[in-house]
Amino acid sequence: MAQRVFPVQSINIRRSSTALLAIAAIAGGLAFGAGTAAADAQTTAVGAGRQCLWAGAPHPQGTTVAAGGQNFRCGTDRGAPVWSNVPAASRPSTVPNPGAYANPAGLFSAGARQPGTEYTDYCVGGQLIEGNEDIYQVVADRSGKLYWKAAGPISQWVFDPDAPRHGPSWRSASLCSDGNLT
Repeated sequence: MAQRVFPVQSINIRRSSTALLAIAAIAGGLAFGAGTAAADAQTTAVGAGRQCLWAGAPHPQGTTVAAGGQNFRCGTDRGAPVWSNVPAASRPSTVPNPGAYANPAGLFSAGARQPGTEYTDYCVGGQLIEGNEDIYQVVADRSGKLYWKAAGPISQWVFDPDAPRHGPSWRSASLCSDGNLT
């Protein structure tokens, strides 16, 4: 008995199946997203709010931490968690201060400050400016992306007696080309 082949129909069935699977995946994703949004709204409604990050550790809204001789209070700005510098007497740090050693996203919320490291080295023309010469603060751009920005000289940071200080950079001015660090 000869085998019948229906190439046009099998292609259409395959396309229909693929399209149905894609629609199901999108619908499932939308349902998951809606459920997540509802859960977030419920959490906010209960009053838990968004937590601020400091060196990767979450801190609830209203919490005050000490770092570098300054106090920072966790709050929100336009719904995003943010640390605000609040006046208080100088006291030892209550949170770890590893320095501005990596991209702050997922580690620090906006407003957090850290001593600079070689991660924050930059060039002005042909001159190398070592990151350890400044304090850096986490700031958010218009899209909400976080980055470190120089906020003051390192002399404004009070190191705890047992806290490590970041040494000189391994880089040299020879790595500066027209203001760019290569």
